[in-house]
Amino acid sequence: QVQLVESGGGLVQAGGSLRLSCAVSGISFRFNAMGWYRQAPGKRRELVATIGSSGIVNYADSVKGRFTMSGDNAKNTVYLQMNSLKPEDTAVYYCNRAVWWGKGTLVTVSS
Repeated sequence: QVQLVESGGGLVQAGGSLRLSCAVSGISFRFNAMGWYRQAPGKRRELVATIGSSGIVNYADSVKGRFTMSGDNAKNTVYLQMNSLKPEDTAVYYCNRAVWWGKGTLVTVSS
């Protein structure tokens, strides 16, 4: 059974940092097939960061320079380091690989 389990969300003040984790099980881990998305209240789910077969991470313009996506093949885990957080980063963050999605982890940034 394929599972993607996010963790690391929480409440943080503007300007703070959080690191999200996504543990992958049930499928072979491939960092270059992973992605992070988010959905803010009342909005559509949007891409945050994805990595393609080239190994290059693509970031949404709104998070460039603040967020960093990385992976640990030994731990079957992908990370999203989020720095200089803003209230508009408040959302549920989801881990994705192909057709599989995690249940999400809530990030709330207070002003």
